[in-house]
Amino acid sequence: MDFINLLWFFLIASSLQPIIRQKILEAARVRLLREFEQKRGSRAIIMIHRQETLSLLGFPLARYIDIHDSEQVLRAIKLTDPDVPIDMILHTPGGLVLAAEQIANALTKHPAKVTVFVPHYAMSGGTLIALAADEIVMDDNAVLGPVDPQLGQFPAASILKVVEQKDVNEMDDQTLIMADMARKAIDQVESTVRRILGDRMDPERASSLAHTLSTGRWTHDYPITVEEARELGMPVSTEMPDEVYKLMNLYPQTTQRRPSVEYIPMPYTPRPEGGGRNSHPN
Repeated sequence: MDFINLLWFFLIASSLQPIIRQKILEAARVRLLREFEQKRGSRAIIMIHRQETLSLLGFPLARYIDIHDSEQVLRAIKLTDPDVPIDMILHTPGGLVLAAEQIANALTKHPAKVTVFVPHYAMSGGTLIALAADEIVMDDNAVLGPVDPQLGQFPAASILKVVEQKDVNEMDDQTLIMADMARKAIDQVESTVRRILGDRMDPERASSLAHTLSTGRWTHDYPITVEEARELGMPVSTEMPDEVYKLMNLYPQTTQRRPSVEYIPMPYTPRPEGGGRNSHPN
């Protein structure tokens, strides 16, 4: 083999290496995801958002909950038999309220048990989704966050605070319009949280939790720890399965774009010999 052939072989091998490595990683994810599902008898849905880098320009690209994510999650729920539990692994800074609300509403309508696993953090819209679960399993050091709405770069609660402290005659029309939108946004989110909590929490406690999370008690990036989440009345556990950490390791910070929601795309029904919520999918 002469030098030219060796050079061509090297170039071809180098170009194929990332593709082969990615395929191996995807196969490992599916294998571990299947093991996790079989162990728990559930449908597992993973939604992980990491900061990625564009391969050519090298600029960081932040990932958030978007409509594509909600479409994929809703499709996964539709493919799951009502008697099959759903386990959702969340790692996200939040994102579009509409998308997060769609996911949360779909989870609350699922008859079987819904468990949300938070190995590191699920802020804003991620917390809204977590509230739809029958059980939230958090790492000892994981955090959730407030769900107070933001109007552009300003918190809705802060806009209202400004209006309360100034004479209305000293404010321009744009500020007054933003204040009106801020009030509506807070009322909508608070109402949404109460609806998501539904019958799984005492109405008075659900109303108190919804008010605390949506009305700007903290800054939007405030980390709600396991202890605080329990004090607020959230159904939090810290019994995190090892498989969740292993799955997180299979979603490294990469330079390649990948789907942020993954599941095995086939209908799930209980096994005949099992039955009920704890049965294994076929």
